[in-house]
Amino acid sequence: MTASVTPTHCPYCALQCGMNLTPAPGGGVEVTERPDFPVNRGALCGKGRTAPALLSSRVRLTSPLVRTGGVLRPAGWDEALSRIAEGLARTRADHGPDACGVFGGGGLTNEKAYALGKFARVVLRTSQIDYNGRFCMSSAAAAGVRAFGLDRGLPFPLEDVPRTGCVILVGSNLAETMPPALRFVTELKENGGTLVVIDPRRTRTAEQADLHLAPRPGTDLALALGMLHLIVAEGRTDEEYIRDRTSGWEEARAAAMAHWPEYVERITGVSVPELRAAVRMFCEPENAMVLTARGPEQQSKGTDTVGAWINLCLATGRPGRPLSGYGCLTGQGNGQGGREHGQKADQLPGYRKLTDPAARRHVAEVWGVDPASLPGPGRSAYELLDAMGTDIRSLLLMGSNPVVSAPRAAHVEKRLRSLDFLAVADVVLSETAALADVVLPVAQWAEETGTTTNLEGRVLLRRRALTPPEGVRSDLEVLHGLAALLGVEKGFPTDPEEVFEELRRASAGGPADYSGITYRRLAEENGVYWPCPAEEGPGRTGEDPETPDAGPAGTDTAAGGDGSGGGPHPGTPRLFLDRFATEDGRARFVPVSHRPVAEEPDDEYPVLLTTGRVVAQYQSGAQTRRVDELNAAAPGPFVEMHPRLAERLGAADGDAVAVVSRRGRAVAPARLTTAIRPDTVFMPFHWPGEGRTNTLTNPALDPVSRMPEFKACAVRVEAARED
Repeated sequence: MTASVTPTHCPYCALQCGMNLTPAPGGGVEVTERPDFPVNRGALCGKGRTAPALLSSRVRLTSPLVRTGGVLRPAGWDEALSRIAEGLARTRADHGPDACGVFGGGGLTNEKAYALGKFARVVLRTSQIDYNGRFCMSSAAAAGVRAFGLDRGLPFPLEDVPRTGCVILVGSNLAETMPPALRFVTELKENGGTLVVIDPRRTRTAEQADLHLAPRPGTDLALALGMLHLIVAEGRTDEEYIRDRTSGWEEARAAAMAHWPEYVERITGVSVPELRAAVRMFCEPENAMVLTARGPEQQSKGTDTVGAWINLCLATGRPGRPLSGYGCLTGQGNGQGGREHGQKADQLPGYRKLTDPAARRHVAEVWGVDPASLPGPGRSAYELLDAMGTDIRSLLLMGSNPVVSAPRAAHVEKRLRSLDFLAVADVVLSETAALADVVLPVAQWAEETGTTTNLEGRVLLRRRALTPPEGVRSDLEVLHGLAALLGVEKGFPTDPEEVFEELRRASAGGPADYSGITYRRLAEENGVYWPCPAEEGPGRTGEDPETPDAGPAGTDTAAGGDGSGGGPHPGTPRLFLDRFATEDGRARFVPVSHRPVAEEPDDEYPVLLTTGRVVAQYQSGAQTRRVDELNAAAPGPFVEMHPRLAERLGAADGDAVAVVSRRGRAVAPARLTTAIRPDTVFMPFHWPGEGRTNTLTNPALDPVSRMPEFKACAVRVEAARED
């Protein structure tokens, strides 16, 4: 132990709940409450409470593994790193640098994500790098940049949610995906506000709603357009705000007016009276918010779908006002920071664009390389995985398990097996790691220091509480060792604070500016919101909207603070209150129109499948499936279906059923409930094997974000035949 009590953060979702680690009887650590952290105030879900179980050598990797004669065997670090370096060098020599791929994860710290992106572009000189965050919130990011000029999941703190008048929660099941966050909507209702939940299933979250709308999967875009049509028809638009703070309204309004309520009812299954009730709840309070999650985002039209909800917010004057606006509930632990610092195919650190000559010059100077040596944008996540074994011959993968988590997973598994060389760095022997030629055991959250950025844009410090087991190294040590073996002796330090100091310089002046943030400040201040430029005295700083005489609440420093005053920049809790991060400072309406899902039901595949999570498991389950308490609560996959559909199939509760799509077949027990539409089935995606949900899902990509359509594909359901 490095201290008797170590304040840190949960390794799982984007809430990054605060927790303390204290010595456990018999060794190791146990989790205790940390009530000073405002996001969770000490509350934790079962995953957070049981996180130390993964530190046990019983469930984790503690030695490198190399494949010999088709079998993985223990090996020393020198042999393992040499094998990886040789594999990557051979591929580069034989097929060129772009034949080397790099795949990262939304759970990597900012330091690791930054170093991984630098490794790909400086050491391997490859453009072929992306990460699993592309499967999580990329559509919301694209829509946010398109409308506001900047993407930060929430442009305001979560503490603003209970003080608004209405929240529309689109495609989010907070009660199971982020349980400690549910109290924000509970407090909203206690304060007299209303909650509208939009979800094809009546989830635990929908049970809390004042109004639950259950649209057909893949029709959220039409639903938003139908509501905007009613807002216009009923005279509920904020004309002064539209005139002063936006552009493009005429085109967006015309597109919305083509979606009259009865037409939208036919598409979505949501009745016109329900649409009118939702509009009334959203428009009548002075303040209101729309929060989206994976439901509307994981679609082949996800960017337009989120854009439609942003248009609805803009038309009613919500974004850039205290206690109002649009936000995205980022999913993965560092999903926000992971897309800001260079492991995404088209980005450089600081959320800079890889195609921007000025951005390339700035980052190249920090890295000490020629800007011309930096490769251009590469393939998005699914496209990268799909190219394995053909254009991409070797892959270095850190912190991801695409054998379970990627769409069309059986195909992705086949592509992984076809690689000339695969190296995986992970905490456990995941289903993907089991296919590798070399597996590296790396340190976990409690065994290393580093930063993450939660869904609010709050940069946080995770602290080391334990020494990793013998035989385990950090990801930064892995990249340092590989870089040296591949001829780059400098530029890849193993100390996370040293990496962060370089990240600060690389991000300076970019949209996600971390240059005014230090480890000392993070330790003292419970996190700092970006943008936080190094200049002192930002002017207005995001004061509490209800503090008397505080002046206007917040400033968009990404779009320019006034630079006056003294002391360090305090960060920016609330964005866009002065102006948006566009060239003219105005938010942009984008005209969008409904279009169907990429794969509509037909006679052969008459049912829609939608996917999601359960409270006791997380993402691909590679870690949570190794925790006994969590497995007892959620031991395996299931097919949630309406009793009416089950009756047509002759299936009873608990019977094994097969769900079949054009891409494959999954088998799991039926779970009957009236909480789902009769034309829809739901499966959680945490398990491998015959119940692997992503065997079925459709990799149809959004044309802007390159997000696959996880949330809707055509399937048939039948009794599982015995082989």
